[in-house]
Parts: sequence; structure tokens; C-alpha cells
Amino acid sequence: MSRYTYNIRYEMSISKYADLSWLLLAFTLPTKRASQRVEVWRKLQRYGTVPLGNSGYLLPSNPSNEERFQWLATSIRKYGGEASIVHVRSIDNISTPQLIARFAEARAREYQELIRELQTFSSLPVQKRAVGRLSRLRSRFQEIVEVDFFDSPLQKRVGELLARADEARVARRLPETAKIDPKEYKNRIWVTRPRPGVDRSACAWLIRRFLDPKARFAFAPEGQVPQAAVPFDMFHGGFGHRGDACSFETLQKDFKIRDRRVKVMSEIIHDADLADGKFGRKEGFGIDEVLKGWARQGIPDQELLDRGMQLIEGLYHSLA
Repeated sequence: MSRYTYNIRYEMSISKYADLSWLLLAFTLPTKRASQRVEVWRKLQRYGTVPLGNSGYLLPSNPSNEERFQWLATSIRKYGGEASIVHVRSIDNISTPQLIARFAEARAREYQELIRELQTFSSLPVQKRAVGRLSRLRSRFQEIVEVDFFDSPLQKRVGELLARADEARVARRLPETAKIDPKEYKNRIWVTRPRPGVDRSACAWLIRRFLDPKARFAFAPEGQVPQAAVPFDMFHGGFGHRGDACSFETLQKDFKIRDRRVKVMSEIIHDADLADGKFGRKEGFGIDEVLKGWARQGIPDQELLDRGMQLIEGLYHSLA
């Protein structure tokens, strides 16, 4: 195999990758299995693999990637082929930085293609920028990020382009909100509508984790909120939907919560609650369906909210 050259260089500490190992999927499929070959190839592309000559396909070794290869190997064997997963510590004629650069170049090509599409999209008049198209671009971005194992610098650039495209799409600006003193929202009773779903559960989690650790939650129909209570996700008043933002986004923005994972969660909760595909996020739909299922079982509001908050806590840690 010839020495691999590359143009994209990362300033990397060798010690940072001293323990890095790889997974190699080597397989064969019968020539008559053309459709299965295409299916396997598409999955390899989606998983972010890079080919190692004619030997097979590589991924950085971690539990998630190993599980993907295990399932793919199982499928290949069912199709009458042979598949082996090899744990690789090193390759004699390709260094670790060179292998990392192969992955970097693969992701760079995908990001650059997305950048071109975003530039084309942004060149259109605002009124002609279809929401569905922007959602598809966001979904594609999330797919690339998921397999961007070595954090390409282009990831940030694409994220910024998406943010600008979204800001430009919003035709009107939201009114400025009054400044909020977080101290006024300590040890309060927070009230929302009965039968909490994904947005209300996420709001309650955000309140207790970042705003008011001793918050107490109550439920009331519209127009019957106790005077001293703080309403959230109500149709009128309090911290509710604002413009095209869900209540979780409103709380995050009003209280200026800068946590990186909360920012990602705001996109997830938005898409699950409003189902407008704005951010191309799908992680929250499962949480919403689980909450709906529990609600149909007749679980009391407080228990439903507590369970929902536990699910949101798990989501938060999954984004670490």
C-alpha cells in the first residue's frame, strides 16, 4: 500500500491518541447479491467508515461502532457471505495521524458539500427558502456530526451557516423581553397545564436543574393559576411559546442558560413538541410517545411529570 498523503492537518497531541485502536470489518458477499451489496455499502457510508485498501473498512474502536459492525456482520452472514471484525492496535505502514487524516478528509468532503448546498439555499430570497429543505440540510448535518469522530473544524462553520440561514428565515423579530432577575424565581411554585408532555417535562427539568432547585410543581387549567405561582407552558402568560419557539426555548433564552447540552436539547424539544422539522432533530419523539403512553394509562400528573423529568435527565447525560 502506498504512503497516504493528505492536505487537511490537525494540530494534535500524539499522547491524546496513544490509546486509540481501530475496528476492521472484513467481508465477502456472493456476486449474485447485488442489492445486498448496495445495502451494505450504504450502511458503511452512513457509519462513517473509511476503506483500508481491499482489506475491509475501518472505524475507531468504541462500543457504539463495534455494535454497528456486529449487526452489519450478522446481516452479511445471513446473505450468505462471510464477515469478520478485527480489533486493530496499529498498522505497520500507516500511522495513527495518517488514519485520523483519512477520516478527517472524508468528513471534510461531506461538510464541504453541505456548505455548497447551504450557500445555494442562502442565496435565494428569504420568501423562497423552503422550511423543508432547511430541515433536510439540518438532518444531514446531524448525520455527519454523528460520525465526525475527530471534530472537524468545518463542523463549527456549517453550524454557523445553518444558524444564519434559520435567522434569516424568520421574517419578523420577536419583541424584547424585560430583564429577569433569577433571584426572584427561587423557592417558587411553578404551574403548568395537566397531562404534561415533552415540552412541559423538559421545562420542569430545566427549572429544577438550573433555575430553582427547590421548585415545586402544580397543575391548573387556563385561567386558574394561583396568583403567587409562576406559570409555564400555558397558553396565556408566563413562560410559554413565543413566536416559533417552544416553552423550553423561552426559558433557556430568558434565563440565559449557556450550557452546551441545553442548547442541543432546545432543538430536540422544539422538534418533538412543534413537529415542524426546524432543526432536523428526532431524539425527542420517542420521549414524547412514552409520555403519551403513560398518560393513556391514567398515571397522575405529578408522577407523569417526575417520570418525564427523569427521561430528560437521561437525554441530557446522553449528550455528554
